[in-house]
Amino acid sequence: MIDRENPAVPDIRPKSDLSESLAIVIFRRFLKHRLAVLAVIVLILMVTLTIGASLSIYDATQQEPSNPFTPPTSAHWFGTDELGRDIYTRILYGGRVSLVVGLLSTVLTIVMGVLVGALSGYYGGWLDNILMRITDAFLTFPTIFVLILLGAALRDQPIQWLKNSVLMVIVIIAALSWMWPARLVRGLFIVLRERDFISATRSLGGNDTRIIFLHILPNCIGPILVSGTLQMASAVITESGLSYLGFGVQPPTPTWGSILSTAQTHVFRAPWLAIYPGVMIFITVMAINYIGDGLRDAFDPYVIHTGK
Repeated sequence: MIDRENPAVPDIRPKSDLSESLAIVIFRRFLKHRLAVLAVIVLILMVTLTIGASLSIYDATQQEPSNPFTPPTSAHWFGTDELGRDIYTRILYGGRVSLVVGLLSTVLTIVMGVLVGALSGYYGGWLDNILMRITDAFLTFPTIFVLILLGAALRDQPIQWLKNSVLMVIVIIAALSWMWPARLVRGLFIVLRERDFISATRSLGGNDTRIIFLHILPNCIGPILVSGTLQMASAVITESGLSYLGFGVQPPTPTWGSILSTAQTHVFRAPWLAIYPGVMIFITVMAINYIGDGLRDAFDPYVIHTGK
């Protein structure tokens, strides 16, 4: 490797120093994306509020039948619903569920997609053909229809963890979302497996597992992280849509989608029932998308090497 300041002098810095320098460059590039930094702050605030939901003086399922459809006041910041339940508290608890579903389904989606894409892109041949035909088959499914069908089918199963379960929604979303990161990782592996440093590793006796996980996969982290942020935003919307249609997490557990679902019959009488959860979904999804934009710019190889 050549020192950038003096191309004639080899760069003999330890590998750890080079890695640290690259991490610092990426971090600084991310900080230059002001909307992404603001989005991180907003998302941290959102997570903090949902974690502190238990500090509310109200319970998410506490009913006050004598106090329905109360508009926002100092006692009920976001008003109450048709059963007198505090909307602010329900939104905080609902945000906890929606963010957990979004995060865990994204992690499961990325793990599945990376595994399929890595095997397909690295080995190629008949394995690539089989895995990509399976991927193409999943891509042809009408997503929302399959989500509703699986949600209805699994909800009626006698297995307790499948009934009225957050885990059920996580599994359903991941099962129909892994194809996009799989195709992304496959393309990256096809390019990287032919690079000289991979050929050198093979000639030195590196096995396939070592090459895949220690040499190729680390070079795919940037695109995978960007894909993960987009997937998380999509998962939050999908969970909200499923709950809105009645096939997601079931009552009395509140989610943003289920709060919107109960608001549809009272939207003109009590518009705050729809406005506040809708705004929370919008802010969360926008924040995650801006974080994805910041990561994309930060990991851009041209930006890293040129400093532009």
